[in-house]
Amino acid sequence: MRPVRSALAGALLVTLTLAGCGQTAPATSPSTASASAATPSAAGFPVTVEAGNGSVTIESRPERIVSLSPAATESLFAIGAGAQVIAVDDQSNHPAEAPKSELSGFKPNVEAIIAQKPDLVVLSNDLDGIVAALGKVGVPVLLEPAATKLDETYDQITDLGAATGNGERATEIATQMRKQIDELVAAAPKDAKLTYYHELDVTPYAVTSTTFIGQIYGLFGLTNIADKAPDAAGGYPKLSAEFVAQADPDLVFLADTKCCGQSKDTLAKRPGWSKLSAIKNDQVILLDDDVASRWGPRVVDLAKQVGEAVQKAAAS
Repeated sequence: MRPVRSALAGALLVTLTLAGCGQTAPATSPSTASASAATPSAAGFPVTVEAGNGSVTIESRPERIVSLSPAATESLFAIGAGAQVIAVDDQSNHPAEAPKSELSGFKPNVEAIIAQKPDLVVLSNDLDGIVAALGKVGVPVLLEPAATKLDETYDQITDLGAATGNGERATEIATQMRKQIDELVAAAPKDAKLTYYHELDVTPYAVTSTTFIGQIYGLFGLTNIADKAPDAAGGYPKLSAEFVAQADPDLVFLADTKCCGQSKDTLAKRPGWSKLSAIKNDQVILLDDDVASRWGPRVVDLAKQVGEAVQKAAAS
């Protein structure tokens, strides 16, 4: 694996070959679900969710959820399952009230996870056979891989809703996200014919249009300079300073502001970059590293920044 800083890139490199998540379906008949509706905590259970690790049946509403995926953590809290989450991984920093721990999603420790006595574990990577290891001790696991397109993001949110007994709220969130992104795209200038460069880290690694992030830019009609990189490298090519300078993108989006302190001023100090159109025209957009690297509800915030940047550039 290349040393790409972005959590989304790292997760995608591991999980690109995994199947996307499917729809959820109650494991009970309508009559059984109706009979259990009198007890809110038990309503709708057991439920079967089609996740990256196949069909997962959850017998009762989980009350001790462990999330080893920052994107899943954000989704769980957004759909109202925050009170059910008892521990999250060391990279889950949003929302602030998430019970952050020393658990790792990239180096999962079976014993440490089991010590939390979880009744559901959510993760985005099956590293070191963690899914099977937890399965052996009877812990339900939902593998929700890094989304490769927006529909998978919506699907994962509804999966988590069904799995946690928050299906209605999850559906509302997914529907609202879809509507907001559609509205942002519709409001963007058409035929602006703008090019862009999205920087993952100072190496610099970029993203192509085939990636989750690249597809979001594509919704706004932007042309990605990284698509012409000599080596696409699975959607995350390492670009040379000369390549970027020659491509001279109209817009530059930096997803390495928090980790690496990058800005328009630091870019201008790179060899050959001071004359980039994006720098001269003040079209360097500072992204929140976390928002730009996760596929949860805040992807709407990323789309909003892209839309605003397109409108500003088209008007200049």
